[in-house]
Amino acid sequence: MPIKVGMISLGCPKNQVDAETMLARLSGAGYYITPHAGLADVVIINTCGFIEDAKKESIENILEMAQLKKEGTIKGIVVSGCLAQRYYEELQKEFSEVNCVVQVGCAGSIEKAVIAANEGKQCFLKGKPEELAFGGERILTTLPCFAYLKIAEGCDNCCTYCVIPTLRGRFRSRPMEELVLEAESLVNRGVKELILVAQDTTRYGEDLYKSFKLPELLRKLCKIEKLKWIRLLYCYPDRITDELIEVITTEEKIQKYIDMPIQHVNDRIVRDMNRHMYKPEIIALINKLREKVPGITLRTTVIVGFPGETEAEFEELAEFVKEIRFERLGAFAYSCEEGTIAAAMEGQLEEKEKLHRQENIMNEQFTIMDAYNNLKIGEKIEVMNEGFDRHADCYFGRSSGDAPDIDGKIFFTSEKKLKIGDFVNVKIDEVLDCDLFGQVIGRSES
Repeated sequence: MPIKVGMISLGCPKNQVDAETMLARLSGAGYYITPHAGLADVVIINTCGFIEDAKKESIENILEMAQLKKEGTIKGIVVSGCLAQRYYEELQKEFSEVNCVVQVGCAGSIEKAVIAANEGKQCFLKGKPEELAFGGERILTTLPCFAYLKIAEGCDNCCTYCVIPTLRGRFRSRPMEELVLEAESLVNRGVKELILVAQDTTRYGEDLYKSFKLPELLRKLCKIEKLKWIRLLYCYPDRITDELIEVITTEEKIQKYIDMPIQHVNDRIVRDMNRHMYKPEIIALINKLREKVPGITLRTTVIVGFPGETEAEFEELAEFVKEIRFERLGAFAYSCEEGTIAAAMEGQLEEKEKLHRQENIMNEQFTIMDAYNNLKIGEKIEVMNEGFDRHADCYFGRSSGDAPDIDGKIFFTSEKKLKIGDFVNVKIDEVLDCDLFGQVIGRSES
């Protein structure tokens, strides 16, 4: 009987791509992949270690699998991903139930770890994050209609609050030819939407080709037949060039959607974060995007409670959010991460105050979102069907203005039976919190 392997992947889509590659490697070697961790012989927990909440989630999953191991439900536990990279030795000392700890750069040796864990042995694989291999076959863990395409790895931005350069190494672009081949392969498997991800997608090509090559990559991807949507995540605002804007404007397959984290707008905090775009430049960019790309959906993230953030500095950010009215926004309470420059800064705020400021920003954003959503009532929106909700007795999916997991859904009824990945035109009838509800009025070209 082949060894049964289960995977719990946590954190961002980039980590999810790594998990999919590991699963494909194991499947190709003859292992049986089960979607249910409790039915596995060995469970791999592909962890996130970016901020405190992510670390807690990773540890909770380790403890849950440790209990299954004690009960004899599973034989072994492998911990991989960012937490394994960051706390390699601590995991070995603190969690005796864990058989193997696999650092990011050693993901290609996952089979060795699984064999050891299945036999009740220990195996600790240490390597530099830059040793993580690009590409490879993948077992998709997303819905079959969309997939993430990781175009680069690592980060050179060195924001003072962030541990990513330590966890993932220097910025490294994937060769364009490899990306196009992978994209074509994914589309041939039925993928209709490609979502481009990296720690910094707009930096793509700088290391390999000595200039930003995201626009050229996008043009090549747009030539792939049967690919309907292309979406951009993790775009740094200071590298959103006129050329990139032109490509977004002129290429129909590229969704009029940009995810661009700004984090803050107060001059002092921007400087202390080691960010490089200040409020006047951010406002100018937003105005340009909205002018050049009518109907664009702008998503951003902001950090509140950064060390030394005064009430006035916070209010400046809150007022900016209120005035700009981003279509999508997430606010995060600053997480003091050991080993970062910001962790050693004076003026660390109380957790209660940080959470209070986060709540204030998000309450304002909910009001903005509600206003945007109410404007959609009566409109016809193209939606990609993602499934049927038996409890609500209706279908659900996403529009071009919604990224998976982070944005809202559109729920809708249809007289005809639909498949996952079908595109339909939905007339919006009402707003359900941050989601929309409507009815199909016709099929869209799939």
